[in-house]
Amino acid sequence: LLKTSLGAAYMQRSLALTAVVCARTARALLQRPAPLRHSVKMASTTTLYDPTPFYAAAQPPETKDFCMQQTMVRVKDPATSLKFYIETLGFQLVMFRDFPQWGFSVYFVAHGLTGPVPADEDARWDFCMRTPGCIELTWNHGSEKSDGAVYNTGNADATGTKDGEAVKGGFGHLGITVPDVYEACERFKKLGCTFTKTPNSGGMKGLAFVKDPDGYLIEVLPQGPMITKPLDCDGVAAEGGDGYKDNSKA
Repeated sequence: LLKTSLGAAYMQRSLALTAVVCARTARALLQRPAPLRHSVKMASTTTLYDPTPFYAAAQPPETKDFCMQQTMVRVKDPATSLKFYIETLGFQLVMFRDFPQWGFSVYFVAHGLTGPVPADEDARWDFCMRTPGCIELTWNHGSEKSDGAVYNTGNADATGTKDGEAVKGGFGHLGITVPDVYEACERFKKLGCTFTKTPNSGGMKGLAFVKDPDGYLIEVLPQGPMITKPLDCDGVAAEGGDGYKDNSKA
């Protein structure tokens, strides 16, 4: 009888201890911080817009002689900018005009000219206005004397903002195409260009971005298929690099 009573008492004590342990374990699990989850980049869930009907859209007859002639960007120092666009990127000076009465000058540069730039000023104007894809570099006189950057590049840039916070601008970049992106970037690197993306960095391979003297981005794309090479000018392997980066965000 004594043995039976001791056994029953032991069983009750064991059950009580088990209940205490279970309760403490449950409380600990509830109080423990949730485990960290690795972030996974998901594809956009935005419904894509279909622009294909515009392939077959008829051009309004009134616009048949229109020309996409220029994109204008303001530059701090015309000597520095012209040297970059002409000697580094291979543009040609098509025309320039000075307007001292208004305190600015403009310089039109372009690729793929259809002939020599005319010597006559009026003929040069006509030639320029019929040259597609010019970049108009605008110099506001005196800006070259300013310290640091003068103009906001549109890409998560705080230049010129009153509160010093970067803004998400609408302007993104200019762009050129080249026969071989990797060879072009080797040359740009030797010339001291600043890259924000070399051909193998980032999620999109085979293209690059360099900065002009004012910080505007210049995209470098191939004149053909988007090929990759094992190493780029910075030694980044084709299978390396980070994911896609939205330049409009800080």
